[in-house]
Amino acid sequence: MTQQHVPPAEPQRQTVTDNVFARAAARSAAFSERWFPTALVFALLAVAVVAVAALSIGSSPAKVTGVFGDGFWDLIPFTMQMAMVAIGGYVVATARPVQRVIVRLAAIPATNRTAVAMVATVSLTSALLNWGFSLIFSGLLVRRLAEREDLRVDYRAASAAAYLGLGGSWALGLSSSAAQLQANPESLTDSLLDITGVIPFSQTIFTWQSLTLAAAVIVTCIAVAYVTAPRGESVRTAADLGIDPSDPVEEDRPRTRPGEWLEYSPLLTFVVVALVGGWAVQEFTSQNPIVAISALNTYNLLVLTLGMLLHWRPRRFVAAVAKAVPATGGVLIQFPFYAGIAAIMTEATNSSGDSLSHYLASMFTGTGSAGMFPITMGVYSVFLGFLIPSGGGKWVIEAPYVMQAANDLHVNLGWTVQIYNAAEALPNLVNPFWMLPLLGVLKLKARDIIGYTFLYLVALLPVVLGLLTLLSLTLPYTPPVQP
Repeated sequence: MTQQHVPPAEPQRQTVTDNVFARAAARSAAFSERWFPTALVFALLAVAVVAVAALSIGSSPAKVTGVFGDGFWDLIPFTMQMAMVAIGGYVVATARPVQRVIVRLAAIPATNRTAVAMVATVSLTSALLNWGFSLIFSGLLVRRLAEREDLRVDYRAASAAAYLGLGGSWALGLSSSAAQLQANPESLTDSLLDITGVIPFSQTIFTWQSLTLAAAVIVTCIAVAYVTAPRGESVRTAADLGIDPSDPVEEDRPRTRPGEWLEYSPLLTFVVVALVGGWAVQEFTSQNPIVAISALNTYNLLVLTLGMLLHWRPRRFVAAVAKAVPATGGVLIQFPFYAGIAAIMTEATNSSGDSLSHYLASMFTGTGSAGMFPITMGVYSVFLGFLIPSGGGKWVIEAPYVMQAANDLHVNLGWTVQIYNAAEALPNLVNPFWMLPLLGVLKLKARDIIGYTFLYLVALLPVVLGLLTLLSLTLPYTPPVQP
């Protein structure tokens, strides 16, 4: 008996695409899962490599060990600030009013393709505000879409789309650690401040060049999400994967003692929100709003206060914070090692007074022209991002020599930060480390989505590197501005 149906052309082409790209990406994921150690091990390896390199240029062991220990805690304020970025985003995303928004959004798409494209849009745009919020919000949106009985959503493709904020747009937005670090002189080490000066958001994420780049990244990703979303028999739903996307309803447990009254009352929440609201009005009316939001403490305070307001009751707010804290472990333990690495690179000098960052800067200066610098640095940052999944914290390692090279070649310093931001985010698309919080929400493994995220990497590489080079020609060089 003959086969009763022949797969139509579109699903067949999709299957071929899946085979070609997904196999290569799956092999990459399998290799990463088998051979890549934890992110902390990468940081420790970087310490060892940098220490050996400093010794090789003639710095003494006493100098290397001394500057490492002295510089280890230099980034403590920034470490705490970036941990609060993650906590604040998680707290906002898990609030009940936000959950109701997610349910309404999940009811909109009529097809699998539009559902995947919508998830991509939400992930990419929300990551411009807060990367932690984007991960959790987008992941929960995928789960609500998967609950719909009238819509067969490919759970893998939608989950990959939910990760696009971390692999595409986040570093071009408000929670970019490199842009935030450069805008806050109190968070910079003295050696880095001497090289870069203070660079406000008006010279990084809010330039028209950066906004153009962000728009190009978003449009490219949404187009890829729509075109590559599986169709027909290629669709694999959450049920097909053996995953239950529903969430247990968490109700407030009954109060058992009088002392718990304030935990369940919104009274103290109202007081705190009123105080922060009054302060915010003064902060934003007394100066340029872009300068005001550039302050990382201001940004974190506003996000946390919004989370408190949305949770309404202190008990719910504290419970959300407790769930968010585990996601900050990598930041808390890795950033001090990055600070120690930066100290070795900038302060462990040899008998000629030259540091490791000086030699590395000379390597970039050797590209010969300001025109070649963006693509050289972009490719370098992409490559290093595969090896050190820092989510932006490794800017502290790269900044001393790439910013010195930018000064030597007279490349715009703000755009140099954005070259790093745009290029450094791309390896996240195939590196399992930053997928972990999202994968926990979705009950998946990296190999389930990396076949799709690899497609985004292939599409974004030429777009990002090309625009980084072309747009750099429109920006003049300005020497470092000290506070």
